[in-house]
Parts: sequence; structure tokens; C-alpha cells
Amino acid sequence: MLDFNPFAELSASIPPAVMKGYVVLMAVLVAAGTLFDIVHKGSAKYFFTNWRRPNRGRALGAGELVSIAAKTAVVDVLASGEFCHTKRRIAHLLTMYGFVLHVVATVAMVFGGTADVWPRLWWIGGIMLLVGGYWFWFFIRVDVAAEGSSRFRLMHADLFVLSLLASVTFGLIWAWLLARGSGAAWVVFALYVLASTVLFGGVPWSKFAHMFFKPAAAFEKRVSEADGTHQNLPTLTRDDPEQQARHSMELLRNAPMDMGLGIKREAPRHY
Repeated sequence: MLDFNPFAELSASIPPAVMKGYVVLMAVLVAAGTLFDIVHKGSAKYFFTNWRRPNRGRALGAGELVSIAAKTAVVDVLASGEFCHTKRRIAHLLTMYGFVLHVVATVAMVFGGTADVWPRLWWIGGIMLLVGGYWFWFFIRVDVAAEGSSRFRLMHADLFVLSLLASVTFGLIWAWLLARGSGAAWVVFALYVLASTVLFGGVPWSKFAHMFFKPAAAFEKRVSEADGTHQNLPTLTRDDPEQQARHSMELLRNAPMDMGLGIKREAPRHY
């Protein structure tokens, strides 16, 4: 099964030019949606303004910036260092690398790649993504694991995860049915195309663009720590009058620093 190339089989019914055109269209939608998201939310403007402000801090040399960029790429991007919870990080890495393998293999096979490795990467990447994605969705999500919400509770922010899982799930089922010669393969194929279109075409309304935004945010955070800019952030001490004034509740203005930290002592699973 891992050697089965579903797109080679599909080319007997759908012209390869149509499949290539669809892939190119999805890439254009992702690029356009990401640009729209950047402009609409002002994230690029924020980064450039923050970078050029006069009180940026001490000047960093080229070597330091290269070192920070390398550390960001390795720790924050490739190793998902932002996740402190081990299970959450493993689930994210399975989903991320599974997605990369699955998409790269899809593009390679659609554009005529005949090497035996591409179908294997397509299947393996899809399975990795489903393991990580469903593990996250049913067991690790904070509103499920910590807040006691239903596993089937849906929100607008879930569009990316759900469309991603639906696309790969229908894709693997379609390929399996196609390999068996089942007539139901075309029904599942239609759902596969629909879910993929929502995934890549719904970038402005989902978290898809975050995969491009988060590395930039991680890099900016490391730079602000290196040049001392982060020291300009408000302090955590409540004896600072400015910090006391931030609280709208009178009770919190003179409260001790350790007040309310009981939630950190144990996981809130008493639902």
C-alpha cells in the first residue's frame, strides 16, 4: 500500500494539467491569503515599526543576529521549543513534519515524480499528521484537557485544524479505496478536494498564516532579549503604582504577588 501512487492512477481519469492547475491555484490562494492576513492584522507593520524604533536598545552585530536567527530556526521552528508540555510538543512535531512530508510528496507526484520514495512519504506523512492531529484534538487541547469542554465543541479558530485533518483523512481513505478499485473512491475524492480547498483557500479565516508569523515573532522576541528591549516591559511587582493602577478590581491592587497562583500547583481537572 505504501508504494501506491493515487495521483498516477487518477491521471487516467483527470488530465494531469488539471491536477497541476489545482495545486498552483492552492499555492496562490495561500500566498494571497497570507498577505491579506498580514495587512489586515498589521503584523508586518508592527514588526517593522518595532524594529526601527529609536529606543531599540544596544546595537547587535551581524554575527549576533545570525546566531539568533539560527537558534530561532533550530529551537523555535524545527524543535517547536515554544511548547513546554512534552506531549503537546510531540503532537505538534508529528503534525508539522507529517504535513510537510505529505504536501511535498503530493506536489512531487502531481508534477510527475515517479520515484518510489514519493508515495511512501505521502502515506507516512499523512499517518504522522493524523496521529499528531487527532491526539491533539481529542486529548491535549487546553479547553478539553484543562477546562472540561466537550471534545466535539467547535469554534471559528478550529477551522485550520479541522480542515487539515479532514483533508488528509479523506485523502488517505480515497487512496485506499482507489487501490481496492472501489466505486466509493470518487465520493471520498470529492470530499478530499472540498476539504483541501477549505484548508488552502480559508487562510484569511484560519490560523494557517500563523506558521509564517510565529517564526518572525520568535526571532523578534530573542532579539529584544539580546538588545535589552524586553527590560522596558512593565515589572511584575504590585508595589509599583503603575502596576497597581492596571487592575480594575480594588481587591487586586494591594494583593500579594503569590495570590491566585494555586492554579499552578496542580492541573485543573476537577470537572
